[in-house]
This record gives sequence, C-alpha cells and structure tokens, in this order.
Amino acid sequence: MTEPNPAAPAPLFGASDIRRLAGEIGVRPTKTLGQNFVIDGNTIRRIVAAAGVGADETVLEVGPGLGSLTLGLLDAAAAVVAVEIDPVLAAKLPATVAEWRPAAVGNFHLVEADAMKVTELPVEPTALVANLPYNVAVPVVLHLLEHFPSLQHGLVMVQDEVADRLAAGPGSKTYGVPSVKAAWYSQMRKAGVIGMNVFWPAPKIHSGLVAFTRREPPATSATRKQVFAVIDAAFAQRRKTLRAALSGWAGGGPEAERCLLAAGVDPTARGEVIDIAAFARIAEAKEAGA
Repeated sequence: MTEPNPAAPAPLFGASDIRRLAGEIGVRPTKTLGQNFVIDGNTIRRIVAAAGVGADETVLEVGPGLGSLTLGLLDAAAAVVAVEIDPVLAAKLPATVAEWRPAAVGNFHLVEADAMKVTELPVEPTALVANLPYNVAVPVVLHLLEHFPSLQHGLVMVQDEVADRLAAGPGSKTYGVPSVKAAWYSQMRKAGVIGMNVFWPAPKIHSGLVAFTRREPPATSATRKQVFAVIDAAFAQRRKTLRAALSGWAGGGPEAERCLLAAGVDPTARGEVIDIAAFARIAEAKEAGA
C-alpha cells in the first residue's frame, strides 16, 4: 500500500468535477448572474498566491459558485466567509467543503445574500478574494470597501477591461469613475491576465486580476459622498473641461471655476487628468464657499 504524501497539495476541482457537481444540483451557468466557473486547479493556485493571503487571515469570497476558489482559500487562510446569491449553489457549498476539506468545515462560513446588500458578516474579513461577475464587479468592490474597513487587501478577477479601468492612473485613456472611486479606498494594480479556457463556460473575453491594498482616503473635510458627487459630474461628460462639466454640480460655470481655482486645479483641464486628492479638494472648496 502506498503511503500518502503529506507534502502533496490538497486536490482542487478539474473540469469533470465541476460538471459533476453542477449536474448533481441541476445547475447550468447563467449569463444573468455572470456565472463562469473556474475548472483549472493551477489557475486557482495562481489566484491564491497572487492574493498573498496569510495563514491567520479571514478571507471574504463573493460568488463562490461551486467552490473552486473556496477550496484554495481554505488551504491558505484561517477562515473563509463566502457570500453567494444563488440559493441552489449556496445549499450545495457546505456539503462540498465537508467532502473535499473535512478538516476545514469549522473555518467555512456561508452567507446566502446579494453582496451589494451585505453590511454585516459573521466574521470580520481582512482580505477580499473573488471571481466577480462582470456586470457587477465595480459596484461590488466599492460597496465592500465602503462597508468593511477591516478589508486591508485583496485580489479580484474581473473582465480584463474592467481590471484596466480599476487600476488606471490619471492621464490614462481607461481612467474614469471606477479608477478614481477605487483610489479613495486603496491602491489598485493590475496583477495578471487569465485566459478564457480555464472557465466553464468559456467567456468570450479575457479576465484580469486586480490586487489592492487599503490606504487612508485623502485628508479632507469633505465627505466621501461629496467627493464622489464631483467625480460623477466630472466624468458624466468626460470630453468637457472641468469648468463646463462641473457647472451643474456647482450651480453655474463661475462657481465651478471658483471651486477649481481654490482647489489648485486648472478649470480648462478634464477629469481624466486629475487624481483623487484633487477631486477631494474641489469638493472641499465648494463646502467652504457654501
């Protein structure tokens, strides 16, 4: 009898495992929920490694699906809190964890809910690692960063062009509302590209990995809501100068110009060239002059 190798990595799902699990509960991936299940164990290991999860951490996973990434995270972290909106998938997850990672059952916490509505969790997470549905990726990331200040870092897999937008800096053609709002909470960077053939069903586009590290927002007397209102106005008509784009927000062109000059921003500049600190100064200037 061959002795088990204690150094061998714990098994992860392959394509046949994913299809078998889906078949057992009658699940077909739906475009509505943006479901694309990872069927490659090496991709899971790559994601977990890139996330830099510590053995003492609690990881928040959104949209665990059939549990591909969940198993990899349970191997690396002290605990995993999984938020799943699909009741059929959520019902299967505890049994999957019990079968594939019996020793980690007590470290797994399931929340059946819409991640966009979650404001409390059974365990405080320190990291976010998730394969996010393309259609809700940005609002989910921003919502979680807002409501869970304990999240210090993380890695999300999103549509590749969304990854570019989240990680973009001022002056880039992909810099926009997601870039600036994400920068309020964290430093974001592109951490890799994932091909289409590691998913079932295979999407028609590549996925991108975005890593983030929490940081303090810019020092300002303006609230996050006030700053975000400036960002929304600046990019609503991104080809306009900031003086023109912010006129409605400020109550007229002259007032927009006053706020911009008080913030040290050129009124003829466009929103795509200024950073989150400048947007905060513009919001602050309006409040100071109110």
